[in-house]
Amino acid sequence: MHTHSMRTGLHLRLLALWVAVNTHGKSLGEMYTSVMSIKQSSLSEIQLIHYLRTYIDHETRRLEDVKRFYVKVSEFHDKIYSELAYSMANPLVAFSLIKRLQSEWLNVVYSSQAKENLEALRTNFESLESSLPRLEDLQGAAQGLMRLQDVYALHVEALVKGHFQRNTNGNTVEIYKPSVTIPLSGDDCFLVGKVAYEAEDYYHAVQWLEEAVSLFGGSNWSLEHDGSLEEALDHLAFSYYKTGNISSALSLSLELLHHDPSNKRVLLNLEKYKKLLTENPPIVTSGSLLKRPNTTYLRTRDTYERLCQTHRSQVLTYNPQLFCDYFTNDSPGLYLQPIRREVLSVLPYVVLFHNFVMGTEAQSIRDSAVPGLRRSVAASGVNQTSADYRISKSAWLKDSTHPVVGKVNRRITLLTGLNVQHPYGEHLQVVNYGIGGHYEPHYDHATSKSSPLYTLNSGNRMATFMIYLSSVEAGGSTAFIHANLSVPAVENSALFWWNLHRNGQGDGDTLHAGCPVLLGDKWVANKWVHEYGQEFQRRCSRDPDE
Repeated sequence: MHTHSMRTGLHLRLLALWVAVNTHGKSLGEMYTSVMSIKQSSLSEIQLIHYLRTYIDHETRRLEDVKRFYVKVSEFHDKIYSELAYSMANPLVAFSLIKRLQSEWLNVVYSSQAKENLEALRTNFESLESSLPRLEDLQGAAQGLMRLQDVYALHVEALVKGHFQRNTNGNTVEIYKPSVTIPLSGDDCFLVGKVAYEAEDYYHAVQWLEEAVSLFGGSNWSLEHDGSLEEALDHLAFSYYKTGNISSALSLSLELLHHDPSNKRVLLNLEKYKKLLTENPPIVTSGSLLKRPNTTYLRTRDTYERLCQTHRSQVLTYNPQLFCDYFTNDSPGLYLQPIRREVLSVLPYVVLFHNFVMGTEAQSIRDSAVPGLRRSVAASGVNQTSADYRISKSAWLKDSTHPVVGKVNRRITLLTGLNVQHPYGEHLQVVNYGIGGHYEPHYDHATSKSSPLYTLNSGNRMATFMIYLSSVEAGGSTAFIHANLSVPAVENSALFWWNLHRNGQGDGDTLHAGCPVLLGDKWVANKWVHEYGQEFQRRCSRDPDE
């Protein structure tokens, strides 16, 4: 009963938000960057299902009427017209024949009812169009699947079947087994492969198009599909050519010709592939398999992905500097209810405060943030812009937004001793991640004097206090690259670290990342505390290098 009421409450909250969005005619926009936005869109599909059911009912009645007319005319011919010469001598029979051919058949053949039914369906669809995903969402969702494939080393073949598996030391490991398994269709795989293909990412294109060809080959084309076996073969052949596998490109082109013998472009490609193979015969080696391209912009990719695939730091020896305790920070407000503190790292200093907020408080913060969720941005020179290396939506909450926000800010001050009031602390930023939502390795503090972080005129970001407002089933850890530390999202807990040394210089060891969410709905709240206003809270050291 309790679970049912929770689901009902969530459905009602989503319904209220869906009504608000559609009433104002505003597009959700960049839906794939937030699971909350995706949940809202599911309500639109529920409405579309209702519209489609109505259309089917109307069409069924129309077709039953057509079928009735067919039966009536057939029976006339079977019974009355069996003796044609005699029947036509009857003026009533003759009249009914002429009337049917001149009137009834025209009414059936040129009936506008089918068009009106379809127009009604289209009108209903268009009324919801502003709340539906755009092409960018579809492409972003496909890129999210490929990101999960890479970071968690997932087998595409298993992923297509709804399984999250990877190969570890020659063994297939089930990363997570969802309660509901959703296999992908050939058309689904074709779309993902096509997104990669159009981005000239032939490494991913080959893998996904291979699955598309396999699935298309064992099924018939369906009304709702965009792709086909021929298109998948065409894209796959060229993708193999671009990866240097000319033999496979030739083989697939020959297969494509069986389906489309008159395709002149494929015939020309065949001649080119044969010539290339004659000039440079393929050398089959163990290293000729498809290889993932190197990256130039993410130098810490291997470490980042390894940490995302594991939890906690890779500590092999006992370290007395890492400990757990009940922490009060000598704050009278915490004497009766100290916070469970877990020191995870010393360099950099990273602490996890367990049960920092209550579940009801986390829910209030999430609900307050939903109306203001917008695509998250990242600093780019003097500006802030959306970027593929940060996939999420965020909203900023002032103390006046909800009583819980001010309460949480005061609790942060008790724990850290820092002045978190604006502008010394930024407003609470609430973040909801999307499909494969992540934030690649970055610093929270500004690394350039031209950074927009200085617009508050309160110095650089001294510290980060990040609250996990939800847990996730898999993925979504916070990885500290140089500290060799990966912290899973522990619901209602909070992570704290210093971004700056006491001398005001940035701490390079705080390079961190939000790992892609594999399964789940990840919410966090960030409180960034700036230098100004902390002069007596975190004093400078006598050591200028500290």
